[in-house]
Amino acid sequence: MKPTRFITAVAVACVVSLTGTGAQTPAAVKAFTGARLIDGTDRAPIPDATIVVRGGRIVAAGPSSSVQVPAGAERIALNGKTVIPGLVNAHGHVNTPDSDLKTYAAYGVTTVFSLGGEGAPHFAARDSQNTPTLNRARIFVAGPVLAPTSPADAREQVAKVHALKADLVKIRVDDNLGTTPKMTSAIYTAVIDEAHKRGMRVAVHIFYLEDAKGVLDAGADFIAHSVRDAEISPAVISSLKARGICVCPTLMREVSTFVYESTPDFFSDPFFLKHADAKQVADLRTPASQEAMRKSTSAQRYKAGLEVASRNVKKLSDSGITLAMGTDTGPAGRFQGFFELKELEMMVKAGLTPKQVLQSATRDAARCWKVDQDLGTVETGKWADFVALDADPLVNIANTQKISAVYIAGNQVPR
Repeated sequence: MKPTRFITAVAVACVVSLTGTGAQTPAAVKAFTGARLIDGTDRAPIPDATIVVRGGRIVAAGPSSSVQVPAGAERIALNGKTVIPGLVNAHGHVNTPDSDLKTYAAYGVTTVFSLGGEGAPHFAARDSQNTPTLNRARIFVAGPVLAPTSPADAREQVAKVHALKADLVKIRVDDNLGTTPKMTSAIYTAVIDEAHKRGMRVAVHIFYLEDAKGVLDAGADFIAHSVRDAEISPAVISSLKARGICVCPTLMREVSTFVYESTPDFFSDPFFLKHADAKQVADLRTPASQEAMRKSTSAQRYKAGLEVASRNVKKLSDSGITLAMGTDTGPAGRFQGFFELKELEMMVKAGLTPKQVLQSATRDAARCWKVDQDLGTVETGKWADFVALDADPLVNIANTQKISAVYIAGNQVPR
């Protein structure tokens, strides 16, 4: 992926002096005032902050006492709110861009890396998002998930994805609990090698510890799920650390495989129901559907896998491995936007602090996908993607669900 793809001359021109000539008219300037700002960096929260936005990008963010609001700027008072960066989902899926990107945004997920299955509408959404008028989630795309049958086929398929101008390459190295053939090392090594020759990064779906080691040895750039069959090994940790590779835990993916054995509590939560697909909810409430899940052997296997994955999340974090929040949302039963907020809770339950989890879902996810020049923190020069909350998420990560407003490029998202 080329991280500078979307840093255009127009975007750079937006980051100008507040008093400079040739800038946009004052009407295009917004000042968000009075909020407690958690900017996504290691800096302490700012109790009374002002964020100045011009052309969709932040030109100043800091204590109100030191940030000057330009004359004529539109003022948006956020007194009593806590502002955090927009959440970055490092592993999701977008089915229908027009609706799904609005749903993600409504829950504060302002950027989604869609890891496979994208077509022309997804690429069009990606190519049209670098605008100061944006008010839905940003998307980055993998195109088709590659399933080559030989090393030569692997190289041909990578070439096709490269020609599509995808942001990354996605492959699956998994046998679906022994029910399907698994991609061989010769094939995935060819995928990774060809992708690297073309300047592309490779995200790999894995389940087993042994496969994690294999794909890392072959040069994989991003591990798109937790290891779920065994405790993470020192060898895999060393391999991750040596190359600075990120892991995306996707704990809610495992939850989705068994939580509908009965009707989950969140099915009565108005915050969930406001944007949830009503037909999916109805289908998952049926006795037949719930009975089938109770009897599913794979559901029980994934339930056990969740316990292993949760322990591995803590171990990876303690070992200094960067975790990128992701969920694998998009398929039926994995509810976009809402599941990302539940993922934050699952990561805290696994032993991380709220601050670590917030950084995983903002700064770290953006860094892992090399888009942190533009996204992931509330800092000068970046897109003004942030969420105003009614309560402090550092006190309770569930407060990320107490959304007052979502802003993308400084524009309030319809909710």
